[in-house]
Amino acid sequence: MLIQSLEKKTKLAMMTVLAAVAACTLICGFTIITCMNMVTKERQQIYVLDGDIPFLAERAQLEANFTMEARAHIQLFHQYFFNLPPDNDYIKWTVGKAMYMADGTALKQKQALDENGFYSDIISSSAVCTIICDSINFDEHERKFTYYGTQLIKRRTRDLKRSMVTTGYIENVPRSQNNPHGLMITNWRTIENKDKDY
Repeated sequence: MLIQSLEKKTKLAMMTVLAAVAACTLICGFTIITCMNMVTKERQQIYVLDGDIPFLAERAQLEANFTMEARAHIQLFHQYFFNLPPDNDYIKWTVGKAMYMADGTALKQKQALDENGFYSDIISSSAVCTIICDSINFDEHERKFTYYGTQLIKRRTRDLKRSMVTTGYIENVPRSQNNPHGLMITNWRTIENKDKDY
């Protein structure tokens, strides 16, 4: 009788110990997972100090800003490429800035315009070229864009208004001082450049 009683007490003690070990393991596992989630969440947050007061600033994901940055990059490139005063040094500087934002297809278009006398015509006629962005269609999945703009060419004799439509693709590249968005326009081409009625 005593042996059976000791055996039952031993089994009960063993089950109690196993249950305690299992409970501790579950609690430890839950604590570790919760801590890892908290650390991951905290790493997504940035605190900015204004004097002695910390402000929470959430770090944005690249994907969330990609479309906005791509549109800004496309618009800035077209401004550099098509906003041209009758100043040869400024034209070289602004078109040079545009070349940092696109691949060799933009350089080919620049060379074609140069060979056709577009830049020398701007200087000799004291023309001022500006481009106004009407809209930009951007497909995030294909990373393809279509830029719709209106180019204004103001000369002393008469003003021209031209419809400008270009297309191309966007690729990621390292950010630099000359390419702050870290994007590159590829396979860029003009698909429409014709006079518009006022």
